[in-house]
Amino acid sequence: MTEEPQSYSAAGEVGQVRLRRSYGERVWIALKKAPISAWFGMIVIAIYAFVAIFGPFLAPYGEAEVFAKADEPWTMFGGNPAHFFGTDQIGRDVLTRLIYGARNTIGIALVTTLLSFLIGGTLGLVAAINRSWLDQFLSRGVDVLMSIPSLIFALMLLSIFGSSIPSLVMIIAVLDSTRVFRLTRSVAANVVVMDYVEAARLRGEGIGWVMRKEILPNIMPPLVAEFGLRFSFVFLTIASLSFLGLGIQPPTADWGSMVRDGSRFIQFVAYDWTLALPSLLPAGAVALLTVAVNFVVDWFLHKTSGLRDDH
Repeated sequence: MTEEPQSYSAAGEVGQVRLRRSYGERVWIALKKAPISAWFGMIVIAIYAFVAIFGPFLAPYGEAEVFAKADEPWTMFGGNPAHFFGTDQIGRDVLTRLIYGARNTIGIALVTTLLSFLIGGTLGLVAAINRSWLDQFLSRGVDVLMSIPSLIFALMLLSIFGSSIPSLVMIIAVLDSTRVFRLTRSVAANVVVMDYVEAARLRGEGIGWVMRKEILPNIMPPLVAEFGLRFSFVFLTIASLSFLGLGIQPPTADWGSMVRDGSRFIQFVAYDWTLALPSLLPAGAVALLTVAVNFVVDWFLHKTSGLRDDH
């Protein structure tokens, strides 16, 4: 009598292992069938993530370390070999600033996007389930916030509350959560009316359980795709605010402020094209990550939509 439960338990463990293996195999097959653009995006994102995580170990100098000569050219254009990409307007190593800029800009954008999804996703699910005055109140409040241009609104709020990193994260997260709310409420409203959700309610399950177990798993694909797009928008917004002087403040390295610092040479590019390089490096880093994320999101949307390429 004591051997049967053990045999059933062992069979269950084998079944779980096979399920995990089959899931891993399905993921690997999907990755192998991914187009070149998706692989390019994933490789670029992996490189950026590696640089952002291990930035202090990869950077040759300190983030705010100042050297004797400012505006040093690249090594290949006759500059000091100790500074491969030269130095900025006050003598800081540009390569070091780029590496720390990846850590700061991407890290803050990721935290802001996660917070915006936490706020907007939660309120969107609540509004979809509770179709009463609360839904109307939240929806009309979101409509009011979305009617104001987000960049102008963020500039106004940052000028009032200051340009600290906590203020930057909270303001952009709240403004961006309106888009997340609209999407979450829209896709969740189609799932709330399903029979299995009604059955869960009749069983006496709470709203939190229904949200986590019944609704959220069925709306994850569009939310994951939206997360990638929202990250790109937040990433560009933070870089734009830094370019305007109200984002991440010095001496913290940021790609937007690096573009602003190097833009003073743009008017002299007709005489020496290398003067545009201080702005092109961080601007190219921003553009490359944005394109890479959009490549991956586009492939993920195509994969989860059920469409197939016959050619």
